[in-house]
Amino acid sequence: MAVLSLSRLGFVAPPYPRTSSGRLASSCRAIASGGGGPPRRITVAGDPPTVVSAPGRRIVAIGDVHGDLSQTRAALVLAGVLSAESDGHVWTGGRTVLVQVGDILDRGADEIAILSLLSSLNVQAKPQGGAVFQVNGNHETMNVEGDFRYVDPGGFDECMRFLEYLDECDGNWDDAFLNWVNVAERRKKEYRASPNNGDWRSWNFVKKQKGFAARSSLFKRGGPLACELARHPVVLKINDWIFCHGGLLPHHVEYGIGRMNREVSRWMKSSGENSNDETDIPFIATRGYDSVVWSRLYSQDSAERTRRALLLSSIVAEETLESVRAKGMVVGHTPQIHGVNCKCDGKVWCIDVGMSYGVLYSRPEVLEIVNDSPRVLKKRRDSYDEMEVLDYL
Repeated sequence: MAVLSLSRLGFVAPPYPRTSSGRLASSCRAIASGGGGPPRRITVAGDPPTVVSAPGRRIVAIGDVHGDLSQTRAALVLAGVLSAESDGHVWTGGRTVLVQVGDILDRGADEIAILSLLSSLNVQAKPQGGAVFQVNGNHETMNVEGDFRYVDPGGFDECMRFLEYLDECDGNWDDAFLNWVNVAERRKKEYRASPNNGDWRSWNFVKKQKGFAARSSLFKRGGPLACELARHPVVLKINDWIFCHGGLLPHHVEYGIGRMNREVSRWMKSSGENSNDETDIPFIATRGYDSVVWSRLYSQDSAERTRRALLLSSIVAEETLESVRAKGMVVGHTPQIHGVNCKCDGKVWCIDVGMSYGVLYSRPEVLEIVNDSPRVLKKRRDSYDEMEVLDYL
């Protein structure tokens, strides 16, 4: 594979080798597990989080998962933050910082279970010196708007089952939400086995109405899942890296990253039912081809672009990163047919591989960043137990 030089961005080769099978060598495991003395704590600025200082941490990032719980688990195991043997969804990442760059929703049947899983892992990670962060994508904002065009029928079913479970938990949201991933699969099997639950054929209007009503009650502005999404930003800076769904552009920086995050969060949390509520959807962050969650300036296939367009995107990326004092950017949104890769002269990493069965159903891949040096982790085609590591140094 071609070797790409990132030295001009200040990247240095990591002193953390891997074994021949691609597994983390002992020195790299020490960073994740907490070896080598007490770490400096992670500090978070902004509400929702906007700037994170995570000294000495290994960072792993996964792209769009679109409601596929099985593939999400596989990606998390690959990243070394979820036990492959445990049914209890146990965090194994130690001090690792995990980032998911949006589009958890739509195209798959286990969206709430994935949201539950990531929240549960974050609760487990914090006492160990790790953390889990999510970034909202365009499918999150679409669902809060009530745009359900891309919802899988199973996604409507999950909303109905989750509301039943919430009722069984006496309305205790935290208990129901955090534990949902542990009961979701069993309840799905029971639901499908019940003769009272019809399919989603065009004439099953009653079931469709119930599904739409359930989803709307959860994801509408001010609804409980909209408020969960409101906890997360649309742009996040961790150490010297920017994480967002579509892409950060100069006019976003000029507008203010923290301002965008706050406005999107406020819009999601406000019900809009109050006549005095004038909270509009933040256009610069959530609407239009050049918004943070929709932009494909950096992630579009290079083969489909002119040399001039490629040069322009590289210049824009460099200008943007310089303005926020960052060394690199990580984005999702556009499925990369050939897997995780870097564009814009090594400035932007595109990590959406279309892993969900509702997209390309491709092998999960993970971007790992250690000491500002990125590398791609993925399973070998001929063996589930072996892992391939692609270095870009």
